[in-house]
Amino acid sequence: MELKGFIERTAPLRILGVKITQDGSLTAEHFWDEECRRNLYSASKSVTSCAVGFAVQEGLVALDEKLVDAFAEDLPEQVSPQLEHAVVRDLLTMCLGQESGSLMGAQRPLYQEDDWAKLALAIPFVYEPGERFVYNNVGPYLAGLLVQRRAGCDLVSYLTPRLFRKLGIKRPTWESDPLGNTFGAGGLFLTLSELHRFGKFYLQMGKWAGQQLLSEQWVLESTSKQVENNRDEFGYGYLFWGGPHGSFRADGKYSQLSVILREKNAVISVVAECRRGKELQQAIWEELYPQL
Repeated sequence: MELKGFIERTAPLRILGVKITQDGSLTAEHFWDEECRRNLYSASKSVTSCAVGFAVQEGLVALDEKLVDAFAEDLPEQVSPQLEHAVVRDLLTMCLGQESGSLMGAQRPLYQEDDWAKLALAIPFVYEPGERFVYNNVGPYLAGLLVQRRAGCDLVSYLTPRLFRKLGIKRPTWESDPLGNTFGAGGLFLTLSELHRFGKFYLQMGKWAGQQLLSEQWVLESTSKQVENNRDEFGYGYLFWGGPHGSFRADGKYSQLSVILREKNAVISVVAECRRGKELQQAIWEELYPQL
């Protein structure tokens, strides 16, 4: 694959690295900076989705379980009908029922409350769950916390034997809350190559080195359009964004991306410090996609 046009076009966008795999082979890569582990920001959410998938197939978590049962010890004194109706699935679709985003990056250092489960569930649920897409870190945080509680360990320890070690990823760093729980909504640090392996794992429908690790049904369900979103027509799955040409992606702040293209049997992954993410994605679709 010819990268010259993409390299020239994205150089002003503070891109740091790109990798492209098609039909199981690395077809192109380029680095603007050394490859080191970087904060994936909200691309971490897709790894939390993966953890929920493992927990579901192991019988630790059920998507139709009510939050009032799953978090019975963390509920506010007054439980609204909307919170009463919310289930685990609603944690994964950004349609939880709260009015605005909480536990966001600029908010987390300022909270006086250390117990973020109690804090998150005390935020009013004003919409019926599933009714309205509101981008919010509460859902993925609580989803990751539930897996940790049921598994009896942090998310990194849970995923290491099931995912990270299988994909050749040494134990990574992942942000935690004030009580030491992994923050499933962000803060996972991986290299570009490690993020790309995660994308390949999803392209391969949960299979790695000939072994079916994660249920193919879960991969399909979590990367299919579950709800409409308020940003584009492609919708949102379980902590994965839909995209053009039937694609779906893990997507983090400043353009930490792993774009999975099933129809082309390809993955395009990028790490960046980009403040013009739409331009970078447009370059992917106009410079790289036509060559696949």
